[in-house]
Amino acid sequence: MMNNSKNLVEMKNIHKCFGKVVALKGVDFQVGNNEIVGLIGDNGAGKSTLIKILSGVYPPTRGEIYIRGEKISNRRYSVRKAHELDIETVYQEKALGEKQSLWRNIFIGRQISNFFGFINIKKEKEETDKIMKELIGFRGAGVSADSLVGKLSGGERQGIAIGRAMYFNANLIILDEPTAALSAKEVSKVLNFIRKIKESRRSCIYITHHIADTYSVSDRFVFIDRGEIIGEYKKSEISLEEITEKLLMVSAGNSGKEIDS
Repeated sequence: MMNNSKNLVEMKNIHKCFGKVVALKGVDFQVGNNEIVGLIGDNGAGKSTLIKILSGVYPPTRGEIYIRGEKISNRRYSVRKAHELDIETVYQEKALGEKQSLWRNIFIGRQISNFFGFINIKKEKEETDKIMKELIGFRGAGVSADSLVGKLSGGERQGIAIGRAMYFNANLIILDEPTAALSAKEVSKVLNFIRKIKESRRSCIYITHHIADTYSVSDRFVFIDRGEIIGEYKKSEISLEEITEKLLMVSAGNSGKEIDS
């Protein structure tokens, strides 16, 4: 069955239950081609559950997922299948191995082999340098393919993880709270990396509960609260001040109907 939607991703009537706990209640969620979507909600709102379904970690209890208009089998969908469909997720805490070099992190599980089947370390280092300079714009002399991840700043680590996803041709890059616990300077770096996703004609889901960080780079904003989508706006339709006010309403316990009133 084909879906005629022009969206890169379309999730329809998604429900997710963990025993008696209902995490998602009939969520409809879309991501267009070359679109940055800010997925906004407080802790426990359902953001992570929705994204883990899209990235193949959890199957939905009920609902349909379409990738490039093709319906995906909920039973057969997995993280591996998501990668095959060019969907990559960068998690806040587990994006990179701190004690390993950049080139090892970039190619872990996807090594470049030579004619004899051995890892081509020279080629992996060369490609890592290209990723850093051409995809994410690292210009500093102090960071090389041999640098240990543990020596990088938080913003630089996010940049490397984003560059890795771009290198492996991800059409959709999902960022889970990419600016959490970063300084203002580091946040600026990450936002610039996200702009490079847009410039490269890819799409991105930016998961956050800090709207100020995502407002400058997102094309559209989707609010989720207690497992339901309660608001959806194009950037041209809403100001940062208006979004902030609506989030405060949600935090104060107002219903989904009230956020759109």
